[in-house]
Amino acid sequence: MSVLQSAGHAVSGPPVPDRRRRRRILMGLALGYFMVLLDMTVLSVAEPDLAESLGTSMAGLQWATTGYTVTFAALLLSAGAATDRYGASRLFRAGTAVFAAASLLTALAPALWVLVVLRAVMGVAAAACVPASMALIARLYPEPAARARAIAAWAATSGAAVAAGPIAGGALVGVAGWRAVFLINIPIALLVLGLALDRAAALSSDAGTGARPGGAVAGTTSVGVRPAVPPADAGGGAPRRIDWPAQVAAAAVLALATATLIAAGARNWPHTVIAAVATVLSLGVFVRLERRSDAPVLHRQLIRVGRVRAVLLAGAAVNFALSGALFVLPLLLQQHLDPLHTGLAFLPLTVPFAVNPPLTGRIVARVGPYRPIVGGLALLAAGGVVMAVVLAADASYPWLALGLLLTGSGVSFALPALTVAMVSAAPAGATGAAGGMLNAVRQTGATVGVAAMGATVASGAGASLLVSSAVCAFAAGTFALVGRAR
Repeated sequence: MSVLQSAGHAVSGPPVPDRRRRRRILMGLALGYFMVLLDMTVLSVAEPDLAESLGTSMAGLQWATTGYTVTFAALLLSAGAATDRYGASRLFRAGTAVFAAASLLTALAPALWVLVVLRAVMGVAAAACVPASMALIARLYPEPAARARAIAAWAATSGAAVAAGPIAGGALVGVAGWRAVFLINIPIALLVLGLALDRAAALSSDAGTGARPGGAVAGTTSVGVRPAVPPADAGGGAPRRIDWPAQVAAAAVLALATATLIAAGARNWPHTVIAAVATVLSLGVFVRLERRSDAPVLHRQLIRVGRVRAVLLAGAAVNFALSGALFVLPLLLQQHLDPLHTGLAFLPLTVPFAVNPPLTGRIVARVGPYRPIVGGLALLAAGGVVMAVVLAADASYPWLALGLLLTGSGVSFALPALTVAMVSAAPAGATGAAGGMLNAVRQTGATVGVAAMGATVASGAGASLLVSSAVCAFAAGTFALVGRAR
């Protein structure tokens, strides 16, 4: 039985903990999700201090960010199957512990290459935590209505993490430097383990959910909107096999493509050519392995559906714009502001993540996901243009705040609707894989956004924001043409 079956029907199995213990465990699972997502935004304000401390370049800062998202994105594709095979509680505890240990070591990193490697380890741990936490919720709340409420509370932490990241990062860097943004993960992880460790929950989840928790609900980083409970997937049976060679090849493709963009931005043309050739070769290996695999990393039936491809493009574009802006803008703002005020300057971007979800949920429920997605992408494109013009004209902060507000509003309108659109576009029996693929593609968009916008920032920050705007406009046009078609 998949996680989405669990989302629509009561789950049989070992007894679940009582209500008080379930709430405590849910709090721990939500806090773990908060920790994983916080790490994607909290580093942004620390970039200048990190560059000065480790003596690194723009390319080094890009790797410090993308080292995390490359492994996070690539391994999300198989994390659901890993949860099936090894048990949700076991994987969640191991992922949280590894995340804490890697955070401590990252804070002590003496050189950039050490930091990048450890960030990649943190991405692996994050990929283990997210679907495992969703599978645990499926077991803790067998009743569909209670499970929907629990999932909504869990998903709401994504908005809180995005909103808190720049401000928390600015405060921590102002007090103790860039290393503090990693040290903060340690007490959070210990609290997560203290809240989420429960023998009954471990027994019920590791007894075998048969879930595909990398699935649709695991993909609901929906900025706090209550996720729709999709129809049940068909199937069940033994846990799906993990094709590790294909999974490694997928990670290699993303890492090498990132290296190509970063090298191009640094005008290191020999490195660019080598990385580009290696990307093509690794892509060929991945395609060959996928064609031969009986457990492919990418769901073949899904990627044949035009609407699914349109949703994936839109999801990648949203994270491209958001992560790219969070990477580029702090480098400029801290030429004039201290870290804390830089974090506060991002409030127009982050406030919509906390304010818009109820409105977005009502809009999606009333008119469906199509209009919020197109509208959200249009707002993102407009926000990029406004910010580019502001930077080119050296205009005052209120105009930059307008661009940030448009961008934040666009993200908070589009993301919840994308989850609903992906689930509704998926063929029968593939809703679980659809959500997992959306989440992985979104993190891929974040990786490429940092690499591409960082590569163009040498031509001016306005140019990099126009790249983001063009990507969102293209995605909006594509979704407007394809997204509504049946």
